[in-house]
Amino acid sequence: MADITMTETKQPLGVGSIISEAFSIFFSKFFKVLLLGAFGAILGVLINSLFLGFDAAVGLGDPELTDPTGVIVGSVLSIVINTMIYGLVTALLIQLAYDAKLGRTNSLGTYFSAALPAVIPIAVLSIVVFVLMMIGAFALLIGMLWVYAVFYVMAPVAVIERGGFGSLGRSAALTKEYRWPIVGLFIVVMILTMVVQVVATFLVGMLMAAGGTALATIGFALVSGITYALGGIAIALVYARLREIKEGVNVDHIAAVFD
Repeated sequence: MADITMTETKQPLGVGSIISEAFSIFFSKFFKVLLLGAFGAILGVLINSLFLGFDAAVGLGDPELTDPTGVIVGSVLSIVINTMIYGLVTALLIQLAYDAKLGRTNSLGTYFSAALPAVIPIAVLSIVVFVLMMIGAFALLIGMLWVYAVFYVMAPVAVIERGGFGSLGRSAALTKEYRWPIVGLFIVVMILTMVVQVVATFLVGMLMAAGGTALATIGFALVSGITYALGGIAIALVYARLREIKEGVNVDHIAAVFD
């Protein structure tokens, strides 16, 4: 693994360019990106419905369980399984983002075969990051966001570099000196995804009234899939930019691991 070195003059991360490129990739690969995002969203709805009930899964109500212990256990299991789903979808979107930047196409089967080995490390480390963020929350929201920025590119490290459980340390090294720009980028993406979630919840309510649970689930998954997609693409682009700045590595070299 190449040593990380800073240039004498610190280069900007380019938050605006990353957000612009994320949208460009999203629209240029719209159907494939939406399919991957909706895949994660619909699995999440199904898992949450199983443990907590449909209304809670789509944000229309409280968990159906009346036993407090059942709610806690169901919530924990839901979080763990959804974290694994998040890991898989993120790993898939990372590959798609790089292929889009290079103007090439691969099958979803190729993406899945490369993504599966990284799912468990991403899931476990995502839980670790969540716990650290909760600790950081004691230092108010800023502390939580800073912790998230430190480990922001953990998933690409796990997928691209096969970093395994060492991906947290590698992410911390890559994001050093760029954590506040990452916080800014994350806030912008978070605001956009919150707007999408509001739209998704409203859409679910409309579809529930018109066509029932199945139609509402599909509608929720399609709209919520956008949040999966934009978040995963942004992470992939930040990782690529950090590798370019600190190590002089370009995207075609990064994406070569999928060949």
